[in-house]
Amino acid sequence: MPERKRNKRSKWKRHTACFMLLFIFLQGLFSTFFTSPVKAREVDFPDLSAETAVLMEFSSGQVNYAKNADEPRPPASLTKIMTLLLVYDALDKGETSWDEQVTISEKAWATGGSQMFLEIDQQVTVGELITGIATISANDACVAISEHLYGSEELFVREMNRKAREMGLQNTQFQNTSGLHHEEHYTSAMDMAKIAHYFIQNYPESLELHAQEEYIFNDIRQYNRNPLLGRYPGADGLKTGHTSLAGYCLVGTAYQDGMRFITVVMDAPSNSSRLSDSETMLNYAFRNYSLYPLFEDGEIVGKAKVSRGEERYVDIQSNKAVEVVVPFEREDEVEYKLETPESIPAKVEAGTPAGYIEVSLDGQVLQTFPLSAASDVEEGGRIALFFRAIGDFFSGIWGGFTGWLKEILPFPME
Repeated sequence: MPERKRNKRSKWKRHTACFMLLFIFLQGLFSTFFTSPVKAREVDFPDLSAETAVLMEFSSGQVNYAKNADEPRPPASLTKIMTLLLVYDALDKGETSWDEQVTISEKAWATGGSQMFLEIDQQVTVGELITGIATISANDACVAISEHLYGSEELFVREMNRKAREMGLQNTQFQNTSGLHHEEHYTSAMDMAKIAHYFIQNYPESLELHAQEEYIFNDIRQYNRNPLLGRYPGADGLKTGHTSLAGYCLVGTAYQDGMRFITVVMDAPSNSSRLSDSETMLNYAFRNYSLYPLFEDGEIVGKAKVSRGEERYVDIQSNKAVEVVVPFEREDEVEYKLETPESIPAKVEAGTPAGYIEVSLDGQVLQTFPLSAASDVEEGGRIALFFRAIGDFFSGIWGGFTGWLKEILPFPME
């Protein structure tokens, strides 16, 4: 090829490359100035197919979404969360133990619906019954454990309703431990969210069982019906329910990035719809909220006055990390205030309660976090306290005098 043609082609390639680079640069510049920014984490909240639903943020108990949330509905096996709550209460009080043996009655054996297939007079531990209820929704186990703890299912149900009143539930009435249909057996999605919140808050270890995807008892392998398990990231509970009148129900929960959310779906038309509704709420939650840390565990946040102490003040610290879940990109709007006692009497020991931090957004309290003294303060000696009192007295007089002067003098005081 002649030298002249080679130079011409080379020059054309260089011009083309420069043109392409200029085009890309101008395109980026145009996009920057003439298109609106997009929040990648924003998602719409489409309609749910379930008749009633709730989305709750766990750490604060704040409700992020509600649909017909206070309407009483038959809960089917969601009932078992309250049943398990009372069983864990009994374990906590030492009224029973995980390894305690339970004798299976004829009534428990004859209970229909989902079962562990217990046999009459069979000896089964409390732990096995709890596992059967949590993982495979065993109705026979509910009856067996209620009889063991209270003598009869009826007395156990009475305690379930007492607990519901104690928790302030407004639309809940239980008639049995399993959720088998009864006209006077009902709850609401909001009440169910409160029960789930209370249960997880007080007995977080229970989630290990609720996250278990299968259970083998008497050589029978059965599977957890919770469709979120193994499918939705961080899902570890909580309970499904279904009858022809209750529809498809699901109390779900998932933990991601330091945040936990609880979902309640009741009276969905199908198993797939209760799953999709639950996933929709969880997706909305994790894409639109973030964990905002204010103080670390043990961080000094202020001071509190000490009465009759060697030191006048003591540092106060957070008892745990102060973190709140807030809507995405609203962290700068979070406010907090310290609520501390007027004074703490000496002798003060490190760890002495010293009030709390109240964190709020839009004037609504999100959470409170306890505070404590960060160090010891010994009681002051009598002589030292005497001279301090004299100093404070004269300091008060001087302060009052200078304040009076500032008011009457025609020129400002330094």
